[in-house]
Amino acid sequence: MMFRRLAAIATFVMLLSASPAMAADFTVHVDARETARGILHVRQTFMAKPGTFAISYPKWLPGEHGPTGPNVDVAGLVLRAGDRVLPWTRDPIDMNTVRVTVPAGARQVDVAFDFLLDNGTDGFTSAACSTPNLILLSWNQVAFYPTGRRSDDLSVDASLQLPNGWQHASALDQKSGSGSDIVFTTCGFTTLVDSPVLAGVHFRTVELTPGDAIPVRMRMACDSEEGLKIGDDQIAAMKKLVQEARLLFGAQHYRHYDFLITLSDHTAHFGLEHHESSDDRGHERWWLDDDLRRDASNLLSHEYVHSWNGKFRRPAGLATGDYFTPMNGELLWVYEGLTQYLGFVLAARSGIRTPAETRDGLASVAAEIEANRGRTWRPLVDTGTHAQELYEARGSWEHWRRSVDFYDEGLLLWLDADVLIRKLSNGNKSMDDFCQSFHGGASKGAELRPYTLDEVTATLNAVQPYDWKGFIQKRVYDVAPHAPTDGITNGGWRVAWTDSLGPLQRADEAAGKKVNETFSLGLSFSEDGHVTDVVPGSPADAAGVAPDMKLTAVNGRRYSKDVLRDAIAASKQTGRVELLCENKEFFRTFALEYRDGRRHPVLVRDAAIPDLVSQVLAPKSK
Repeated sequence: MMFRRLAAIATFVMLLSASPAMAADFTVHVDARETARGILHVRQTFMAKPGTFAISYPKWLPGEHGPTGPNVDVAGLVLRAGDRVLPWTRDPIDMNTVRVTVPAGARQVDVAFDFLLDNGTDGFTSAACSTPNLILLSWNQVAFYPTGRRSDDLSVDASLQLPNGWQHASALDQKSGSGSDIVFTTCGFTTLVDSPVLAGVHFRTVELTPGDAIPVRMRMACDSEEGLKIGDDQIAAMKKLVQEARLLFGAQHYRHYDFLITLSDHTAHFGLEHHESSDDRGHERWWLDDDLRRDASNLLSHEYVHSWNGKFRRPAGLATGDYFTPMNGELLWVYEGLTQYLGFVLAARSGIRTPAETRDGLASVAAEIEANRGRTWRPLVDTGTHAQELYEARGSWEHWRRSVDFYDEGLLLWLDADVLIRKLSNGNKSMDDFCQSFHGGASKGAELRPYTLDEVTATLNAVQPYDWKGFIQKRVYDVAPHAPTDGITNGGWRVAWTDSLGPLQRADEAAGKKVNETFSLGLSFSEDGHVTDVVPGSPADAAGVAPDMKLTAVNGRRYSKDVLRDAIAASKQTGRVELLCENKEFFRTFALEYRDGRRHPVLVRDAAIPDLVSQVLAPKSK
């Protein structure tokens, strides 16, 4: 490996000496041919003058809302001026920055390093993104930039070499190259970082707007050909999603849009927004397994909404224009919360989710947010301000700590606002009008318009006069002991309890290999019995059960999911459930006082109130 590394650097030096003058501020070339080994080879060139020269690795990443740039995975860093190796030093405070002294007569600095791909599946873009068959390349992982320069002000020439036979897709325009060697058109550094590349040997493109002047496509890379076989009904729903989004917002702020969908059981599973694409990662059999599909059924609509809400319109505290200024997450209840709501609405309007799945999802969100007892001490806004650390927090005691609740609590909050607008306007106005005003305008391609809280409240008041500052203060900035469920109750529904799991609840358990008894005993488990969390004030909490214990027996019988649920159902007669748990190497029996049987959330219609929730979720296109 070391011999190959030295040979690659020598070749790199020869290529640079013969290269023409640079047109951009810097270049980046990625050799991804060793993706299967988990290594990317990177070469960069920077214009430089004699004296001190510094380059930085992106730290604060848009969409991740935190200092998550994985600089620990940069290895083999070598900087040169001509054939001279330049000793470099890392800044002891800003450890994403390195400095060199450029010798007299030098006009450029050449950089070579390897990026070590992670195999772990936890996290955002720094988590697993490749297998021997595919890769999702995030440019922030493979590019230094001149220190202190705004990414908006920098231009870059980027190129990529892939394994033979691989296909690729990106929002970037391609300048030249064919097959595995790709040269992209010169672009801004912000645009480059905002435009990941999906590539793989098993690849498929699905046109969602055939013949349209602004194309939208699904681009899928999978670990198998079989996993690419999306059903016609799901393609139809995705086409409907595009139609419904256009009607909702009234404009499109992209030249074209690509859903970059990674299908693998060996990568992280999440979504990350970009302006003209989205990084969407799911299981290999996403389209073939109904539970896996249902479990991820809000992902694509959520990330698509972000093109308008998050990319085109972004809170000023998150629109830093560089990768070194800390971000302020105070308005993540708008950035992510409103996106969660609109993605939920569009999944229903497009048919990605059935009405039963949609109601089940809403009931589950309402019950879960109410169970997060951290709300008795932490206001919703603090989950956004603290997001950069909450994203990385362990799952244990999450119901007491709170997590990034601005997603699902934001869904409830904005449903409340939507129903309230509809009631106050006698059905003449809705959040659709807010979206057209706030996110609409001319379809001019990708652009950024930052906003403040005052603009949010002013736009709400323009749609429907009301005390929106008071509305937001109560739900966002004040400690609120209970979940904001007025949108459900005033919309003609209420949360009730049933003894069986709904379709999305079943899918969540199956896909996540877990057991959720949050609303009965106050416990959640992995399938093998490890306690993942305990709800404060629940029967389990009162008995002394804690996260990270392992459930081994229920009422004297070896634990299984069915044994546990049979015991919970029988609690209506017995009034208790006994759990034998292992805590490290110690065992203890816990007697839980409980007599309510199986208890899972469900939405029930309130016929005394007009069904505004169904109006919200009804499709707009014919």
